[in-house]
Formats: sequence, structure tokens, C-alpha cells
Amino acid sequence: MSFELLLTALTLIFIFWGLYSERFHPAAVFFIAVSIFVLFGVISPSEALSGFSNSSVAVIILLLIIGNVIQKTGIISYYFSKLLGENIGYRAFLGKMFLSVSSISAFLNNTPIVAILLPYVYHWSRKNGISPSKLLIPLSYAAILGGTITLIGTSTNLVVNGFAIENGLKSIRIFDFAYVGIPATLVGFLYIFFIGYKLLPEREDPLRSFLNKKKEYMIETIVRDNSNLIGKSIKDARLRNLKGLFLIEILRKDRRISPVSPEEIIEKGDILIFVGQTDAITDLVSSDIGLSLPDFCNIEDEKIDIVEVVVSNNSSLINKKIRETDFRAKFDAAILAVHRNGERLKGKIGEIILKPGDLLLLLTGKDFWKRAEDTTDFYIISKIREIFNIDRKKGNFVFFSFVGLIFLSALNVVPLFTSLLILIAIFILTKISTYSEIKKGLDINLAIIAALSIAVGKAIVNSGLSEFIASLINSVFYPMGILGALIAIYLMTNILTEFVSNIAAASIVFPVAISSANMLSVDPKAFILAVAFGASASFLTPIGYQTNLMVYGVGNYKFKDFVIVGLPLSVIYAVICISLLYIFFIKQ
Repeated sequence: MSFELLLTALTLIFIFWGLYSERFHPAAVFFIAVSIFVLFGVISPSEALSGFSNSSVAVIILLLIIGNVIQKTGIISYYFSKLLGENIGYRAFLGKMFLSVSSISAFLNNTPIVAILLPYVYHWSRKNGISPSKLLIPLSYAAILGGTITLIGTSTNLVVNGFAIENGLKSIRIFDFAYVGIPATLVGFLYIFFIGYKLLPEREDPLRSFLNKKKEYMIETIVRDNSNLIGKSIKDARLRNLKGLFLIEILRKDRRISPVSPEEIIEKGDILIFVGQTDAITDLVSSDIGLSLPDFCNIEDEKIDIVEVVVSNNSSLINKKIRETDFRAKFDAAILAVHRNGERLKGKIGEIILKPGDLLLLLTGKDFWKRAEDTTDFYIISKIREIFNIDRKKGNFVFFSFVGLIFLSALNVVPLFTSLLILIAIFILTKISTYSEIKKGLDINLAIIAALSIAVGKAIVNSGLSEFIASLINSVFYPMGILGALIAIYLMTNILTEFVSNIAAASIVFPVAISSANMLSVDPKAFILAVAFGASASFLTPIGYQTNLMVYGVGNYKFKDFVIVGLPLSVIYAVICISLLYIFFIKQ
């Protein structure tokens, strides 16, 4: 075993640990790994940077920009509202939602699709007295399955295609995935519609739980006439540094002050509303600062407008304590509670460290919606875009011109990269979108991860690790021949993707898949597609795929819910994919 092989293996272990432990941002994990490879000569500087000039990585960036433009037009929301309707039963809604989401996810990145539909599905479920947990896992699964139908349905497919191009192989065509993707998606739908829906939990959503149990979240005090707080600012009164409590709102006569500025002056009769460890209020009111419990509770009588948001996978808030995020000043909103893994996190709000998929309950100020409009730090769940404000003419032009160009690319009339580039230029020329809006639509972290993952793949090849693992696979599965090796490649990718990102799983297994195909002297296409399908089929855990994380907190799910619903689907999907890959690309 050479030094380079051992170093590469240890670096891959670091990547697993870094991504799973979330000690570093995923882009930072890949950057450190690639730096190690360059430092020790496993790859050259030009090989480390080759991913940034890869056409598939460029296509990922262009598709994200176009997806953001389509999302802002609201046309997807409009058509979904018309298609799904309001006055239908649960099973009918489930079926229509699953088929429509999986269909549109074949052409648009599944993350914005789920972001668009989350508020709508959540609102429909609450309006019809159905727990959101009966619909949100199917929403995520539909987007995942639909994304595997075409080359452009998910960034994972494009990254795998980028690996193929870097290895001197022919680019995968847009609809090469459909031979397997369409049957697998239909089988997935049948499973959810007839069996899976029975396994979904029925849980009270966090907002309803909050409204039913306000006293477990919030407590109010009143400033007495003789209080020594009168005339002091919140900052000077030290009400921003209370143990276990967080001041979120002041009720002053007919006025509501929220979020509360540290410079706000306290007045006689003010009602101060705190959130956090409500049992800590005893120490506060028993002190001599002049606060007491009111004669009646204003929280019960006042209507409190709560907004729910989900922390995104690439949020700048991740791994920061709430008090370090300056959330109130940045978004004009106070965090009332944080839900994770189906439970509300206890302790002082300001000390909670935020993670991807956390559901935040916010008490918002008047500027919140304006400030949150273009943020990528979280997805808003509580607001449905009003369809009468949508410019349907513009939305139809954007959407159908995109679909038209995709089919022209599929027919080899115009290259995919060129068609997307032209479409973005048209959007700018016609003022459908501006340069600043396009810049906001860029997911720099995803682009960096995609580009650096190609460098990781090169290191695995250069070090000889891919051939080493491939030889082990082929020797173990020798009695089953090519089919056995195909099963091993799919399962290896699929297991990895449940615990690290799908791009990371693909980048690690792809070189092994190519080496295995070469050793068996077969067309590597089936092995390449096995990596793509295995990397996308993340149904067992909420952390393996971004759309699973997005619905995790909103549905008030527990980790085990994904295992219960997703395990049968994972087995069925694996059998369908491996069988069809063997039939279409090997047996022929």
C-alpha cells in the first residue's frame, strides 16, 4: 500500500467525519481535503482547479440561476394551486401532489420546487385538519424521485456527468436517465400512495403546539409604578442578558413593540413578554427591580402573529449561537423557539446553536418580509404567495422558453450550456431579471463543492485507491459477475449518501465504479448511472438530502420516521434501478 493511497484513504475518512459531524461547512471540508492532495502531490494544481472549468459544473450554476428566476415569477405556485385544488380529499391531494412534483422536478432543481410548495402544502393540510406530517415526507420523496428522471433534474446527476467528462468519457444525454428514472419514480409513487402513507406519523405541527401551549414558551411581566426600571433603556436595565430568558416584545397601552431594540426606554405599566425557560421568571419577579406578574394574561387575549422558517442547508446561521447571529437586527424578528428532531429545544434561546433543518418560530416586526425576501438563510413556511399578484404572461414565457430549450438540447439542436446561457441573456435583455437578482440566485457553496468534488475523484484515481477498492469488490462479488459488481457500486453509493452529502458520495464512489467497469471489460455507463441513482436515493435519513432536511422540522418528524417510511422504498428503488440498469445497459 503506497503512501499516496494511504493518505487518500485517511483524507476520505476526514471528509466523512467533517460532513457528518458538521464541524466545518461542507465547502470547507472539500477545500481542506483538496489542499492536502495538492500539498502531498496526489493531484497537481491544474487537476485541483479542473472542476471549475467543467461544463457540467457550469450548467449547475446556470440552472440554479434560471430556477431562481422561475421561482420569483410565481408561475409554479400558480399552476400547482390550479392543479391540486382546495376541495379534495387527502388521498387525492397526495396523489396529485406526488405526480406533479416528480414531473416538474425532472426539469427544475428539486430544492426550489420543495421551497415553493412547502408553504402551500402546509397551509392546505392545516386548513383541512390534516397533520402536515402526513404530506411532507411524500413531498420530499417526490422531488427526489423526479430529479432522477433527467440529467438536469438534480445537481448530483450533473456532477456525475462532470466526472465522466473529466475521465474522457462521452457526456450523458439529458434523457438517458429516463429509462430507469421513470419506472422507478412510478413504483415509488405506487408505494407511497398505497402503502407508505399508512406508515407516516400523525403529529401536531409546531405552530399549533405553540398556540395551544403558549405558557410553556412565553411569560409576561408588568413594570410596577415604583419600578426602578422606569426611564432606563433595555440595555441599561440588563434585560438582554437574563439567565434563561429572552425579551421579545413590549405591550404599551395600544402599541406593540417587537422586536425590542436595546435602546427602547421602559415606561410605567409596560408589559414585558419573555421567551425561554419560563420557570426562571420566579427569580426575576422576586428581585427588587420592580417587575411583577400581571392580574390577567395578555398573551391569551392578544392575537400573536407567528412566522415559521426552516434554516437552509447553506445558511450563514449554521453552527452559530442565536445571540451571535444578530438575528433581530438583521431580520427584524425575534426567535421564540427552535424545533429539532420533533422536539422543542430547551434552554436559553440565545445559547442555542443553529443547525440545518431547524424550524424557527419567529415573532416578526414590520420590516421582516422586506428583509427576508431575498435571503438564502432560511425558507419561509407560513406565507403563500398571492396568485393574483403574479404576472402570468411573464411567468409563462420564462417557464416554457426554458422547457423548450431543454428539449432542443435533448434533440442535439443546441448544446445545453449554450441554450441556458442564451436564455439568461434574454432574461436580462428583456428585464425579466436583473444582474443583482441573478447574482443572488447563485449558490456559490454548491458550485465550489461540485468543482472540488471532481478534484477529490481525481485524487482517488491517481492514488490507486479506486483500483484497490474495485479489485476488492470484484473479488468478493466474483460469483455474481457483472451484476454483483453493479449491486456493490449502487449500495456503496447509497449507504454513503445517507450520512454524507450526495455529491460527496458520488465523488468517492465514481472512480471505483469506473475502475470496476474497466476490470470487467464492460461499458461503464451502467456503473456511472448506478452511482447517480444511488447518490440521489436518500430516503432513510433526514440528513442525506436537502429536501429531507427542509421538511424535517416543519413536519415535526423524528429521525426514525424517515427510516420507517424510507426503508421499504429504498429496497424497492434499489431492486428496480439495478435490474433496469442491467437490462438496458449490460445485458444488451
